[in-house]
Amino acid sequence: MTVQEFVNKKAKQLCFYLRAFWHGELPIEEVELFFWDSMEEWGQIEYTFTQPYTPKERVFWHLLHQVHYWPEDKLAHDTYLIEELTNCVLFLEGKGHCPFDCVGIRP
Repeated sequence: MTVQEFVNKKAKQLCFYLRAFWHGELPIEEVELFFWDSMEEWGQIEYTFTQPYTPKERVFWHLLHQVHYWPEDKLAHDTYLIEELTNCVLFLEGKGHCPFDCVGIRP
């Protein structure tokens, strides 16, 4: 699997998990499991450090980090954070513009 294939697959899943969490359909523990499963799968991907990032990959890593970093209460109720993350989700789903402040990098 290439970096692009990984990002495309995982971005779609990440958006699904985050939306389900926001709708109260998925506990935060499942989102955390998704994070750790993604990290494990990432370890299987071969890439070089000179391989360029796409905007989608940068937004994906940024969003994945944010979901892991913030506590459940903030992810669920902080209006500003939810708006920021929603912009990322919309971009990953092909429905929005690339957020300017996403600086996601590969682990």
